[in-house]
Amino acid sequence: MKILSIYLLLAANVIMAGQALSTELPKPLVNTDWLADNLEHVSIIDVRSTGESFTSNPVFEKSNNSGVLKLIRVGGHIPGAHLVLYKHVRGNQIINGTKVKYVLPGKSAFEKLMQNAGIHQQSNIVVVTNAENDFDLTMATRMYWQIKYYGHENVSILNGGTAQWLVDGRDIVTNSENAIKGDWLAKMENTNLLASSEEVIAAIDNDSIQIVDVRPLGQYLGTYKSAKVEEKGHIPSAKSYPVDLVATRNTPVKFSSKSELTQLTKALSVDLHEDTITYCNSGHMASGAWFVFHEILGMNNIKLYDGSMHQWTAEKRPVVKMKLE
Repeated sequence: MKILSIYLLLAANVIMAGQALSTELPKPLVNTDWLADNLEHVSIIDVRSTGESFTSNPVFEKSNNSGVLKLIRVGGHIPGAHLVLYKHVRGNQIINGTKVKYVLPGKSAFEKLMQNAGIHQQSNIVVVTNAENDFDLTMATRMYWQIKYYGHENVSILNGGTAQWLVDGRDIVTNSENAIKGDWLAKMENTNLLASSEEVIAAIDNDSIQIVDVRPLGQYLGTYKSAKVEEKGHIPSAKSYPVDLVATRNTPVKFSSKSELTQLTKALSVDLHEDTITYCNSGHMASGAWFVFHEILGMNNIKLYDGSMHQWTAEKRPVVKMKLE
């Protein structure tokens, strides 16, 4: 009987190991083929600016020339996905006496957000957006960065998002149901991913740390500014790396290949081996460059300046205009 029990235990372990192997989460990106084969083994967080499209039907248009259906507007969602509105992803903090918006929420607030999305401690998380534009792309990377910051490593992004899912002809649903509350808790705060204003100041005159501004070139040069910031221009010594260059232009918006991203990064004089701080207006777009540098290209010691120009200009820090650095 003991021998039989041992054999049964070994067999069970082999089966469990095989299941774990078959559902191992590819990182940092998954495609629709993999996700379709593993829907039962993942938790999908669907991040959107508004919830209307989550329960509406997609819109396709037939080409007059080829007769091929073209996706005009994303509607519906991947079966099992749970909606998270982007306005709830970030929060406000008082930093050195200054109210800073659009930054990391507190640990308890983020835990509540994740639990309400049905996320558990052991969940394999796939972050999905509509992937209709650059903003969607960086909503995904921002959510991904926050999940990593709070210590959860089993997370990926669906490249091409719900748009790619629809273009590939996969089934969607339009029902809306509340997720069963999860038990997700932050494991730690990975402060190695986060830069403060003081660290940015120290980096300005430090040749071994590069500061990367990922906003459109006009905002970098100071020809115009976002309403989120108080002054035009960029942080002294910052290099320009417009994050809209890292992905395809048409829906579904997808990250460029690793080889193309490597070439782009070198072309824009960003050193692949140097410690780096990324920033934008409010820490949203900067997460896209952080994701490319750290997760796709494997660069080490990449930090995101969460307050970005919103905090920098509110603190009356120095800016540079009409200069490429």
